[in-house]
Amino acid sequence: MRLDSITDAIGDTPLVRVDPAVHGLRHIDLYAKLEMLNPFGSVKDRAAWNMVRPGLKAAAEGRHTVVELSSGNTAKALSLLAGMHGVSFKTVTNRIRIPEMRDLLLLLGAEVEELPGQTECLDPSSTDDPLTLFHQELSGSDSPYVYTDQYYNARNTEAHLTGTGPEIVADLGGRAPDHFIACVGTAGSSTGVARVLRAHDPAVHVLGLVAHKADFIPGIRTIDEVQGVGLFDPATYDTIATVTADDAIEGMVTLARRCGMPAGPTGGAAYSGAVRHLRALDAELTERRTAVFIVCDRIEGYLSYVRRRRPDLLGRPVHRNSVATLTDAEVAAATGIDVAAAERWIAEDRPLVVDLRSPFSYAALHIAGSVNIVDELCAELIEGGLPFSKSRPVLLACPVGEQSARYAALLTRMGHPDVRSLSGGIIAWRDAGAPLVRE
Repeated sequence: MRLDSITDAIGDTPLVRVDPAVHGLRHIDLYAKLEMLNPFGSVKDRAAWNMVRPGLKAAAEGRHTVVELSSGNTAKALSLLAGMHGVSFKTVTNRIRIPEMRDLLLLLGAEVEELPGQTECLDPSSTDDPLTLFHQELSGSDSPYVYTDQYYNARNTEAHLTGTGPEIVADLGGRAPDHFIACVGTAGSSTGVARVLRAHDPAVHVLGLVAHKADFIPGIRTIDEVQGVGLFDPATYDTIATVTADDAIEGMVTLARRCGMPAGPTGGAAYSGAVRHLRALDAELTERRTAVFIVCDRIEGYLSYVRRRRPDLLGRPVHRNSVATLTDAEVAAATGIDVAAAERWIAEDRPLVVDLRSPFSYAALHIAGSVNIVDELCAELIEGGLPFSKSRPVLLACPVGEQSARYAALLTRMGHPDVRSLSGGIIAWRDAGAPLVRE
């Protein structure tokens, strides 16, 4: 194969049948669309190239900078594409949670700017969020940047209307699969592919997978987060289900060890979610069905993610003082406290208020007098023993109250007599009109 440009290698990724001996489905043929084989390593290559291509010539002539709000694969692809054309690239985010990605972006010459944000992704409905204000500035007609705007740009979806979707149909002999399973991030790939498949067969069942509220899965939003994504339309999906970080990692391991597919956590989550959903249908089928899921990227960039959550997979012991060891019963038993009760408790007993969000989210708005211990650092501190004095009560807060409940359960197990989780998190506090301060 001879190509004039690396961009000619974007797309036409293989559709590979997963061995039934692995997934155990008797009446359903399960296929993986290997988007990890795009030249820059992910499904985002398609959208990045489609979004940035129209503005590259003007950017080069005007010495403008390509900008995107991204902490992952979109930023990686855009930095490579911009560099190829002699254009600088800048990514703006409020938190890059995968250290390997930050290092790679810097190696590729990207400028990384982290702005305070109240949530872990862009929330256009929050008019005083610094990340949202930056988004609005970039979207102005007189902006000096080439802003690709993956959350709202129709060319994100278009890349899959003209590429990914038709490729799946062609590889299945001109017909759509009976089931399409997609993890929801910016919603570009799931929306575009779903439209193509339903144009061939309106009966195609589309399953959208979102992250469990208490979990972080790279590339996947929680159900609360996707509501603020401009391309997200709930009508795209027949069913929306949650997947956990454990699902993602187990799926990664299965695809890598049993199928020879070194998938990242998004692909692992898609596989786990697909098998769980299809298994419930398989027993009642008497005719063959087909299902397709997307393997978004590769495993190599997520070793720190695996090391934090499943050290046993890398030959390291699982620490007892880890949220990974909690049972559902322990988490359910953790003491929660609503906003009104928390305000009274703070005024009367002065507990230590610990905010587990990113430093940038904390800087934007936080409860007066609280201290910021980002969740990853909190996990490290807890592994070394009880980090807070038993003589003072502790109130834990996170974005929506899920992660703080886990840490409250763990600290309770470790012997702290009075640790509580703010129910609904900082978002509930803000929505209730309770006071917040800004650095």
